[in-house]
Amino acid sequence: MATVNFSVPDQVKQDFNRTFRDENKSAVLARLMRQAVDERRRQRRRALAVDALLRLRGRARRAGNELIRRERRMGRA
Repeated sequence: MATVNFSVPDQVKQDFNRTFRDENKSAVLARLMRQAVDERRRQRRRALAVDALLRLRGRARRAGNELIRRERRMGRA
């Protein structure tokens, strides 16, 4: 197991200690760090997915006005 040393504002430390008074603080910090890592990975995956969608959109054929009108008429029938 690794030891980690972080500096945090005194108020944050006091709030943390008060909030998690009856819990294993090492376990709480490990869980919070895992959540932060997972969230960052999700953000990166979302950004890659958005980029991929935008690339696909850029290659998509443009629909002209006539095609849109025809599709609307067919959808109403």
